[in-house]
Amino acid sequence: MLLTHQKFDFNNKCLIEKVVIKAPFRFAVNFQDEACFIYFAEGKTTINSANEQTSVTQRESVLLKCGSYFADLLKYSDADRFEILVFHLYPDILRSIYKNEIPAFLKQSSKSTFIQKVATDGMVQKFIEGLYFYFDHPSLVSNDLLELKIKELILLLVQSKNAASVVSLFAELFTPRSLSIKEIINGHLFSNITIGDLANLSNLSLSTFNRTFKAMFGDTPANYIKTKRLERAHELLSMSSLTVSEIAYQTCFPNLAHFSRSFNAHYHCSPSAYRSSLAAKASK
Repeated sequence: MLLTHQKFDFNNKCLIEKVVIKAPFRFAVNFQDEACFIYFAEGKTTINSANEQTSVTQRESVLLKCGSYFADLLKYSDADRFEILVFHLYPDILRSIYKNEIPAFLKQSSKSTFIQKVATDGMVQKFIEGLYFYFDHPSLVSNDLLELKIKELILLLVQSKNAASVVSLFAELFTPRSLSIKEIINGHLFSNITIGDLANLSNLSLSTFNRTFKAMFGDTPANYIKTKRLERAHELLSMSSLTVSEIAYQTCFPNLAHFSRSFNAHYHCSPSAYRSSLAAKASK
């Protein structure tokens, strides 16, 4: 549930906003023509992109390039409140702000990273804290002030202790990369997201996503994912000392019974029997 929402507009576009959310809540966005810097003042979650998952917690931040994202803001034993500051980075506004002095790191790049976690150092932290004064006194905010704040944020980020990674992402912020459906699925084989979530990350409806995948690979997305998870489980049973329960968990089966049934249907023996047969062969 959205508790409060404050924002500052620049040229009729939301440039900086602060939201307070009560869990549970799904945060889903599609940045078609912008990137953004997101700071988590309170709360922790995992942000999902087309091919990545990144965990963030209180006082951490991320840079997101153009693309589709979602995060489930869940209630934890110690908290159910999220406070998030979002800085929208529009190419046209950045060019307007920098005019004829566009930094080299804003030029396009062909790299493929979608999410860059930012280690929020002391200077960035102080910058964020200073913004709360303006949320308390919004009448003081003008376009000139917003220009200065965006420039200050970018300057602090590219001078932070992870400057190299920040500059690299700024270089590719405005270069969206279209991923194939198979790449998107492979990027989330071992995360607990639904087929509907994968369709959203592909910018397709659920029916179109299923139909397209079936036409391309002769299989349903659900069966493809289960097969890949079983192949990974088969490998872990062969090469690791993990228990069967741990392997079931790591390969994202909902419970041990489901894993055992699925493994038996695919490999015609139980996980325990397969591991025992390997041990017997090794002892000969």
